[in-house]
Amino acid sequence: MRPLLSRLSPLRASRRLSVLVFHRVLPVPDVLVPEEMHAAQFDRVCGWLGAWFNVLPLDAAVDLLKAGMLPARAVCITFDDGYADNYTLALPILQRHGLTATFFIATGFVDSGPMWNDTIIEAVRRTERVRVDLRAMGLGRHGLASLQERRDAIGSLLAQVKYAAADERTAVAQCVATELGVSPAPDGLMMTSRQLTQLRKAGMQLGAHTVGHPILAKLDDAAAGKEIRDSKEFLERLLGESIRLFAYPNGKPQDDYSLNTIELVRRAGFDAAVSTAWGTSGIESDLLQMRRFTPWDRSRWRFVARMHKNAWMD
Repeated sequence: MRPLLSRLSPLRASRRLSVLVFHRVLPVPDVLVPEEMHAAQFDRVCGWLGAWFNVLPLDAAVDLLKAGMLPARAVCITFDDGYADNYTLALPILQRHGLTATFFIATGFVDSGPMWNDTIIEAVRRTERVRVDLRAMGLGRHGLASLQERRDAIGSLLAQVKYAAADERTAVAQCVATELGVSPAPDGLMMTSRQLTQLRKAGMQLGAHTVGHPILAKLDDAAAGKEIRDSKEFLERLLGESIRLFAYPNGKPQDDYSLNTIELVRRAGFDAAVSTAWGTSGIESDLLQMRRFTPWDRSRWRFVARMHKNAWMD
């Protein structure tokens, strides 16, 4: 496969960096959120990456990119948010394949409760209701009698709440859980401080991802700068080392972060930052807006084909 990929990859694509983004690795597929990665599929993906690509630590890849020395088919693996299954499930799989990854941590949830989106997902999962009326909260009415209705309700609620202020998102999520007659999502979804330190000792990298995972473009510069700096400082105190990598929450340029945000990240002392804009990064790219993309295909040929196609995106 490597010789074939070399012949298929034009010069432009062969010296560009692909950065993959993941969030969770579940023990088994979840019918309620089928797009989430699970252990068996992540194991397959790691096998494909290890066999066919040059998987690099993100900081090393950034240095090679700046020097114009990036190897062909260079790939980095990243995770966002800081879910506990990154440690319990993803780490052993990465180690088995001899791969490294960078984990971007929303530090306000370390040793703490779930993120707002998981509160909503788990509330919809666990409720016994067959319908819910949330019009008083501005969130509409939703049927919950079937699996597809529950999927649709989750998609609708997450989309409606995502761009609210961080405190409001948490409050709304808790209200949704109350309306559905369930307690908040269980603890243990996010990593502990000990798991973070063990992750680093295992050779993985950690990066900052703000404290409360706000939409930075919605904050003024003072509040956005504090979110960025405080997450960096938390990890530096915990690990006793400099944190040089950052991931923008949600990560869409202009919608989720702005030119002002980029300058705040620069002032905080980060060497590189990643977005969720599709495509790859080259020597001409802004290292504070590196692109990320993950093929969703379940077969190896389609996975590789979509990786190749993504390398052509500007």
